Amino acid sequence: MIVAFSISPSGGDETGGVSQAVAEAVRVVRASGLPNETNAMFTNIEGEWDEVMAVVKQAVDAVAASSPRVSLVLKADIRPGYTGQLTAKVERVEHALAD
Repeated sequence: MIVAFSISPSGGDETGGVSQAVAEAVRVVRASGLPNETNAMFTNIEGEWDEVMAVVKQAVDAVAASSPRVSLVLKADIRPGYTGQLTAKVERVEHALAD
């Protein structure tokens, strides 16, 4: 499965920024060893249901350590029996664009 998620604390720093808290969540994802990528809006992670959801929970906990309230947006592509889809889905679209 692939999960795209975004975690943010309820409030930012003195400038309204949330990058420090978000960096803690991304650090957890990268330490998990699961295939992942981060873009301007979401972090994508691929793996089995239990391992992906455990990482999402750990990332939420990391942000919650510095904020009394946390927002989580999560979208999942659940397709049993498929792996490597984090890049394969994009490659299929790029191939279709080249045709």
